[in-house]
Amino acid sequence: MVEVTVTPQSSLADRPVQVQVRGLAPSQLVTLRASLTDEHGECFQSRAFFHADGAGEVDPGRHAALGGSYAGVWPMGLFWFLQPDTLFRRLVKRDVAGSPFLVRLEVFDGLRLVTGPQDQPLASCEAQRWYVGPGVQRVPIREGRVRGALFLPP
Repeated sequence: MVEVTVTPQSSLADRPVQVQVRGLAPSQLVTLRASLTDEHGECFQSRAFFHADGAGEVDPGRHAALGGSYAGVWPMGLFWFLQPDTLFRRLVKRDVAGSPFLVRLEVFDGLRLVTGPQDQPLASCEAQRWYVGPGVQRVPIREGRVRGALFLPP
C-alpha cells in the first residue's frame, strides 16, 4: 500500500518539513504533486518526477527530482516551486493569524505533466502551513500615514 506523509503535518511556513513516499515498487517512476488554493480561489501547483529507491521509497531530501517544477535534491522543492495556474498571480497570505495554507500532497504512478479529474493518486495527504505561531497576538498599527501590524510573542 502506497503512503505519502509530511512531517510535521502542521508547522510554520518558514520551517522545513520532510516529505516521504513509501510502498512503491523498486525503481518505480512517480510524480509527486503539491497543490493549494489561496484565499482568492487561485490554484497553485508544483510537481516533481522521481524514481523510487530499492526499498520502494521516495524522499525529496535524499533523492534527486528528475524534472518537473525543479530538478535535483531540494527537500522543500514542492513547497518552494509552487506556481499559479493563472499567469501573473502571486501567492499572498492575507489572513495570517486566522487560518493556515492547506497544501495537498499527492503521488501519481508514472510521469504526469498534467493531471485531470479522472487521474486518481496512489496516495495523498495534507500539510498545514501557518504564518503565525500559537499564542502570537497581532496588533494593527495606524499612526498618521503609517499602516502595519505588530506581532507580539506569547
